[in-house]
Amino acid sequence: MKAIGFKTSLPITEKDSLIKFDMPTPVPQGHDILVKVHAVSVNPVDCKVRSGSAKNVELEVPRILGYDASGVVEAVGENVTCFEPGDEVYYAGDINRAGSNAEYQLVDERIVGFKPECLKFTEAAAVPLTMLTAWELIFDRIMLAKSPQKTHDIETALVISGAGGVGSMAIQLLKKRTNIKIIATASRKESSDWCKKMGADLIIDHNNLIDNIKNNGIDNVDYIFNFVSTDMYWEQMCQLIKPQGRIGCIVGTSKELNLGLLFNKSVSFSWELMFTRPTFKTSDMNRQQVILNEVSGLIDNDAIKPTVTKRLKGFSVENFKEAHQILESGKSIGKIVVEY
Repeated sequence: MKAIGFKTSLPITEKDSLIKFDMPTPVPQGHDILVKVHAVSVNPVDCKVRSGSAKNVELEVPRILGYDASGVVEAVGENVTCFEPGDEVYYAGDINRAGSNAEYQLVDERIVGFKPECLKFTEAAAVPLTMLTAWELIFDRIMLAKSPQKTHDIETALVISGAGGVGSMAIQLLKKRTNIKIIATASRKESSDWCKKMGADLIIDHNNLIDNIKNNGIDNVDYIFNFVSTDMYWEQMCQLIKPQGRIGCIVGTSKELNLGLLFNKSVSFSWELMFTRPTFKTSDMNRQQVILNEVSGLIDNDAIKPTVTKRLKGFSVENFKEAHQILESGKSIGKIVVEY
């Protein structure tokens, strides 16, 4: 089979930053299914792994990126119980295994869901990673109740980087599954319009965040979901969060966080990494399958929309390089998909 990967970390503009190569088609065993990939979406994690995991070294075997995919089950391992050849599936995969930028991929059935029936493979490939990240942070880490009883006091949630892939899904989930007022950050007209389309109630420019929020008559918020930079917004989040509020972040830090800033307010803080369950083979690893199947139902019932904003046709190095360049510009909205 053909695959696209890298052997050393290079700027995406370099000729060999991504390369196409041939390798044997893998054979599924145990809980693995073999998927014939039809489409993948490209995420910031692809860029981070490509640019940082093989600096000043050359890998003996190219590393295959790709952490979002949709396709058709080709074969199954002996312990597989949920899928059979011919099933249409979607998933986000495991960061420690060969990725989806290949004609075929092995993936553990416990982190795979049935593709929404109403979506084409291209649209479905844009859903898993961002949706799982948003869902796990909102409902598994922060543990918001789905559709709580309405009270006289309206709770508020601040979504930092609302126009990104994860932010787009988080806004939709909060709008459809809770009664919370959603404040999203965006600085450009295109990103502001996108956040409104996703369901945000109020758009705030992330520049001078605290002043801009207070100028809208809001002193603090009940929940903060940060999908861009923990370091950049840490002190601002600590100021804006209400006593007994909750903060959740998906981006690691380059410096130590002063957790003491949360002490007097009894604020809870949570990390979310979508790859934790497959990496550590947690006892609730199949939770991702459950989430993806529930999301399929929401999409088929028109409650959640995929967030594809750019489609690239063809399994080529050039298309993947273009996707990486767009993401690295920092101005992408929604998701970029490569259709095989």
